[in-house]
Amino acid sequence: FWLKLRQLLARACCEAPSTPGTKMLPEYAGKTTFFGGTPPLPEWSGWLIVIGFGLFFSVFTTVLVYVDKVYNKTTYSSEFFNTAGRNVKTGLTASVIVSQWTWAATLLQSSNVAWSYGVSGPFWYASGATIQVLLFGILAIEVKRRARTAHTVTEMVLARWG
Repeated sequence: FWLKLRQLLARACCEAPSTPGTKMLPEYAGKTTFFGGTPPLPEWSGWLIVIGFGLFFSVFTTVLVYVDKVYNKTTYSSEFFNTAGRNVKTGLTASVIVSQWTWAATLLQSSNVAWSYGVSGPFWYASGATIQVLLFGILAIEVKRRARTAHTVTEMVLARWG
């Protein structure tokens, strides 16, 4: 039963666009673009948007840093930069680890595993990679215990071997 269902779904997904029974709208059958060959915006507007946003956020960030420096009397050093002012909490650290762990290829592969093995496929796919995250957490805790002030690998080597 499952093999026949899978073959039926594979045939339904891979039929030509002109074949009846597909979900494609007839006006898009056989076309490679939704815009009829003409882009929705001219090229100069794309460049203006990219450069404009880049300049805006650069100036905005510079102004925020300047205001923080003047009104909060924050001093920026290499230690402040490397440790984010020692103000990063556990939630942000966990979200960074998860976001770096689940990047585009992982999401696509978990969909592929779901297609091949069913609903439990992505669960087992993710559980195999969870071991790495747990080991990294244990390693990070041990490094922090042994070298509390270390920020770089060379500082950890200095703390360990002197």
